[in-house]
Order: sequence, then structure tokens, then C-alpha cells
Amino acid sequence: MPLLTVLAINAAVSAVAFLALWLISLRIKDVSFIDAWWGPGMALLACSTLLQGPPSPHGLLLTGLCALWAARLGGYLFWRWRQHGPDRRYVAMIDHAKTHRGWSFAKTALLLVFSLQFALGFVVALPVQLGQQGGPLGPLAFAGAALAVVGILFETIGDAQLTRFKADPANAGKVMDRGLWRYTRHPNYFGDACVWWGLYLIAAETGLGAWSLPGPILITVLLTRWSGVPTTEGKMRKSKPGYEDYVARTSGFVPWFPKKS
Repeated sequence: MPLLTVLAINAAVSAVAFLALWLISLRIKDVSFIDAWWGPGMALLACSTLLQGPPSPHGLLLTGLCALWAARLGGYLFWRWRQHGPDRRYVAMIDHAKTHRGWSFAKTALLLVFSLQFALGFVVALPVQLGQQGGPLGPLAFAGAALAVVGILFETIGDAQLTRFKADPANAGKVMDRGLWRYTRHPNYFGDACVWWGLYLIAAETGLGAWSLPGPILITVLLTRWSGVPTTEGKMRKSKPGYEDYVARTSGFVPWFPKKS
């Protein structure tokens, strides 16, 4: 099937899913659950691509790894949303649009949340859309699979460590600087980046998949420059008295040994 046809079908499938989720948000007056769809939405694109052609080793590997990553991340973020309720970032965004632009909840949710995530997710997921048609798996694919697995494990362990830390009342007001968090301030984001660079390596081995480079670049920019690190650290600096000291001794993204005091 022609590549443009595959991408058009994928975009239509994804758009239908996002519209359905937007309608749900109108009913419950909350858009925070959309974060839990970030991973599954990209796994849907991988599955859609796989079903449109004869399965290949690269396609099966990309789809399997993407689905594993998405199930873990989506389940964790859905659990977090159910535990903590509406995300303050989205509440502030909707209030700002209503106050300063006169937008309704429906318009703000559609244009600033669901449409934006639809577009960003489609670009990030380019490796699992462009890299599925290839021959036998080679060294680059195996290296990419190893990197993706390391990324999944890294963010899974990091999220689990942080969840246990927060669950202990004795840690209230303290900065998490144990486990993986001792070596990077954002093991979850670093793991995410590893996953998508790993999937890109698998895709790049097919030739056409090498053109999906904007995907891992975009997710890295999102994590380090936009919605990941800056958002988290801005909040932490305001709420955690010891966070500046933690920043001074701990690597910001790529894990490394902490600096001596």
C-alpha cells in the first residue's frame, strides 16, 4: 500500500479516537486523562500500520515494543489521574483561555489539548509508521531494541521509586534523591527518550524509516525544553525548599554520578 495512503489512514484512525476522547472530556469537564492516551495513541498508529501490510520482522518488533511502552505508561498515567484528579496545568490553561480569549471549555479542549496532542503524537510516532517494511533484523535493529528495553525499564523503575517515596508520609516536603533519582533528576523522561531513539534505530535499518528522524528529535525537545523538564522543575523549585541543592549536585537528564557537595 502506498506510504501516503498508510499515513492518511493512520491519521484518520487517530483523529476518530481523539474526537471520541474529546467528547468524553465534555461530559466530565476534565481533559487531564488525555495524558494517559499519549502512549496508547502512538501504539494505535503502530498497530494500524502493521495491519495495512504483510507483517515484517521490523514491523512486529516496532509494534510490540511500542505497545509494551504504551501499556506501561498509559496505565501509570491513568492511575495517577484517578488518584489525584484534574491536572492543575490543564485547569490553568482552560481558565486562562476562558478569561483572556473568551473561549469555551469545548473550544479550548479541542484546539489546545486534543488537536495539539494528535499532531505531536503523530510526528513522534513516525518511526513506528515509516520503519515497518524491511528484511531480516540486523545489528542496528537489535541495538535499537536493547536501547528501547533499557528505556522502558528505566522509566518504569523511576516511576515506581517516586511513587513509593511519595506514599511515605515521612517524606512530605522532601526531595526524591534516591535510586535512579540520585543520578538524574528525570529518570522517567530519560527513559522515554531512550525508548524513541531505540525505536528510531530499528526503523532506520529499513531505509525508509531513517526519514522518521523528526520523531525522536521532537520527543527529546518536548521532554527537555517544553512540557517535561521545564514544567516539572518550575513547580519543584517553588514547592521543595531543598530542590536547588538537588539541582546543583544531580545531572539534569542523562544519568551521571552526583557532584560532591
